[in-house]
Amino acid sequence: MSAAEKPTIVTSKHLADALAEKHELPKKQAKAVLEDLVATLGKHLKKGAKIRIGGLGILQVRKRPARMGRNPATGEPIKIKASKKIAFRPAKELKDSI
Repeated sequence: MSAAEKPTIVTSKHLADALAEKHELPKKQAKAVLEDLVATLGKHLKKGAKIRIGGLGILQVRKRPARMGRNPATGEPIKIKASKKIAFRPAKELKDSI
């Protein structure tokens, strides 16, 4: 892909519209279902659950320990505090489809 080409961005609205069309649902209802799915995923991740979605992959929270880093502008050492991040591991089917 050249620098001039931009990747297509698919938003939740695009996904909801596609689901509504495929399953003959009102767009508003499909959007609500998708929003509820995202909220439910967030709630389970916050509790520390590992989420496995067949054909898509696994979402889980990983803890990053505190560490020392450097300020890129000054080179001065700084302490980076511990944090949590959401990790995604794609399913084999998803990897193979690309």
